[in-house]
Amino acid sequence: MNDSPGWASPGSAPSDDQEGTGIPRPSAPADDKGPADQWSRDRPPAGQWSPPSTAGNGPAGPAPAPGRAGSTGGGAGWGRGPAAAKPGVIPLRPLSIGEILDGAVSAMRAHWRPVLGISLTVSVISQILIVLLQRYVLPEPVSIDPNAVGSEALRQATDSMESQLSSMAPATVISMIATLLTTSVLTVVISRSVLGRGVTLGEAWAEARPRILPLLGLTLLLSLMNVAIMTVALLPGLLLGGNGGVALAFLGLVAAAVVLLWLMVRFALAAPALMLERQPVLTSLRRSAKLVRGAWWRTFGVLALTYLLILVVTMVIAVPFGVLAVALESGGPAEFLSGSTDFGWSFLIVTGIGEVVVATLAYPFAAGVMALLYIDQRIRREALDLDLARAAGVPGYEDPRS
Repeated sequence: MNDSPGWASPGSAPSDDQEGTGIPRPSAPADDKGPADQWSRDRPPAGQWSPPSTAGNGPAGPAPAPGRAGSTGGGAGWGRGPAAAKPGVIPLRPLSIGEILDGAVSAMRAHWRPVLGISLTVSVISQILIVLLQRYVLPEPVSIDPNAVGSEALRQATDSMESQLSSMAPATVISMIATLLTTSVLTVVISRSVLGRGVTLGEAWAEARPRILPLLGLTLLLSLMNVAIMTVALLPGLLLGGNGGVALAFLGLVAAAVVLLWLMVRFALAAPALMLERQPVLTSLRRSAKLVRGAWWRTFGVLALTYLLILVVTMVIAVPFGVLAVALESGGPAEFLSGSTDFGWSFLIVTGIGEVVVATLAYPFAAGVMALLYIDQRIRREALDLDLARAAGVPGYEDPRS
């Protein structure tokens, strides 16, 4: 491990066939005692260890190096005393869910210049493109006759759905690219903030740029996998048709949703692994699955809480901007309530500003949670805190091999 912006060199993470060889296992965290989080006797309990202290009868020895057998006695610095080392935004020990969320916010505050620089810039550019597409490129929505029945009503509903999907596709692609750019840069910023080191936007971009194409490949692969699963689940019902086909399609939709949720959580840490370990796409997927194994529900809980907070922030910001946009529209609220979709510039600009504010806050928060969740799982599984302490220059954590 080195102290480069990504602080993890290729191959620093253990491979699947090397698991358990020479890797210290930290003591079991209080909030995660699953079978996958097996800990070594060489490590103290969570929340009860700290960097070696010079208090007492002389300096304590260095922290146990990965792969070295520590003393089974009560060594100095292993008792209830000083807190864990905290060179940056998080303490170097297994984290609670609250500490992960707080660490993401702390990183945004401590490094607001590069965080706001990349998130605001990307949000403004992407929203300008989306507004121009909505105004000049995207087709008008298909009108639906409320009195239509039978096959005509089904045809109109299908045409309307196809029109909405085609209209959403360009904005979805733009948002995906914006998310890629911000995630790549912000992951570097978060990794530096864990070590207590600052980074300029130019340095973060230089570090992240070589990983953007692999990150794009990872995103496309996951998207194709989702589309394939949904197609396989819905196709039999659509081909069958009739009431039986509708019921079969509904069951397929439920089954696909369960599978996609399981896979989303299983591969949630693939992007941080790809960025910080410099891993290829398929290897990053395997790394994520390995880190999440035995901690699926905890990972799901962190992600669910994160997206719930983002939803709350989105509603708090978007609703006032939406009300203002409707009030400024030439037709007023009456035209909006009539179902008209021919919005003017005032509506598009005001709602666009609201979207920029939301994205500027949501992008770095989500990226920070993902990166810190990845770091937390590696601390629990692979004693990454020792490498982080060495990279940060914490006294007493010098590499004994050096």
